[in-house]
Amino acid sequence: MLERAGALSVLMNSRSMLMSGALLIAAGLYQLTPLKSACLKQCRAPASFMAAHWRRGVFGAWRMGLGHGLYCVGCCAVLMLLLFVGGIMNLVWIAGLTLFVALEKLAPFGAAAVRAAAALLIAAGAALVVLGWLA
Repeated sequence: MLERAGALSVLMNSRSMLMSGALLIAAGLYQLTPLKSACLKQCRAPASFMAAHWRRGVFGAWRMGLGHGLYCVGCCAVLMLLLFVGGIMNLVWIAGLTLFVALEKLAPFGAAAVRAAAALLIAAGAALVVLGWLA
């Protein structure tokens, strides 16, 4: 529907520099929020989460999985919106976002990567917004 309306290209990326810039800025700002930090903390340590929230049985396992999954979605949902910037069908962009998510969750320097990414995303978004207004 968005492609037919002209908002997205055939590769499913935004045709608007303003929209792409706004998404980049939003993702950068979200990287700095307490919600992102809280979700990332839980997502980085699934064993700790399971130990703290252990429930027996199938329903208990389902409940723990749902709870942990919500933390993981909370940590990455805004980054997933960046697929509209680089293209939902762009495998290089998808691989890059996947690599970044893995780094911020698994690397010992993950917290620094989150802050560095925030600065980079905000700067890139601001540049696109300025270019979009000038075009």
